[in-house]
Amino acid sequence: MATIQLEHGVYSVGAKDWQRRLFDGLIPLPQGTSYNAYLVQGNRDAALIDTVNPGFEDELLANLATLGVSPRYIVMNHAEPDHAGSIPRMLQEFPEARLVLTGKGADMAAAMHELPSERVDTVSTGDTLELGGKTLRFLEAPFVHWPETMLTYLEEDKILFPCDFLGAHTAAGIYADELDDWESAAKRYFGEIMMPLRKAGQRALQTVEDLEPTLIAPSHGPVHRDPERVLSLYRRWTAGETEAKVTICYVSMWGATDKLVRTLADALIEQGVHVRLFPLPETDLGELAKELVDSRAIVLGAPTVLGGLHPAAAYAALLVRALKPPAERAALLSSYGWGGGAARQAKELLEGTKMELAGAVEVHGTPRPAQYTQVRELATSLTRGWQ
Repeated sequence: MATIQLEHGVYSVGAKDWQRRLFDGLIPLPQGTSYNAYLVQGNRDAALIDTVNPGFEDELLANLATLGVSPRYIVMNHAEPDHAGSIPRMLQEFPEARLVLTGKGADMAAAMHELPSERVDTVSTGDTLELGGKTLRFLEAPFVHWPETMLTYLEEDKILFPCDFLGAHTAAGIYADELDDWESAAKRYFGEIMMPLRKAGQRALQTVEDLEPTLIAPSHGPVHRDPERVLSLYRRWTAGETEAKVTICYVSMWGATDKLVRTLADALIEQGVHVRLFPLPETDLGELAKELVDSRAIVLGAPTVLGGLHPAAAYAALLVRALKPPAERAALLSSYGWGGGAARQAKELLEGTKMELAGAVEVHGTPRPAQYTQVRELATSLTRGWQ
């Protein structure tokens, strides 16, 4: 990624990774991602805000060389390797540079990156760093999305560097307003990363709104020249606002569960409910996470395999537990041949979520007319009280 000037003395100097297709061994990346790093050049000193994923150090260094700048400070907003993994190389290349991070960040960085403690400066919320005409203010934002995360704010230019917060996994574009599909990428990213920590996200969102930034430069995805666009979405998403929508994730071995799922989907659609179907063996988990952001109900459909829940459905149930979507209700559809067990295990896996179980239909063999009636009744129970 070429060096891009965002404002006078403020540059994007990170890297785009078009080839990466999986993040954290879990999250599909159909559009790759970017590792955004930023240089703030004051009249006296320069600060590098975040770095890049290991393997992209040379690109970052080349961008800094283009500007002819040696940063006096390296700000670590977050210790995860895609942002901090290149810090040891940067400290080696710039021997006078100091590392600026939170106290929790120092502990995390020491464990993950073996950084020299004598070159570390810790900061807390409200602390500032003067660069000469450019002032960086630091704000701790724990659990957005790690406990040591902080936000960095450039006071004079009203530019916010929120690291993972308000980002998107895509290597496309420079500015969000230039991308037709940016909102979809942002929603997908929120579902995968920020949805489990909505309360922390709400607190961070209030901090951001109090700052009234004119530009938001996250560490993944495009820069926001219209902050209100992303902030308005995050108000809804962090508040857990839902739509009259049911997400059905399912797997079927010999067609019985599929028949139950199709019957339920048709009954819901007849009620005017938006339905999203995800056949689990072929599903992009990022798309599933995106739909969970504002679904009002979730349905899990699966047959019994060897006395338990089909592994693909068990994985989906564990994912729902981990992502903590705001859905009000859940329902189960299941089938079995010589022995049941899937419905029982699914209920156990979903225990601990805040979803009300609206009901379950379990079929031995092929569904019969009475059981199709039960499924249609389940559709009514699932949407009880919806407008």
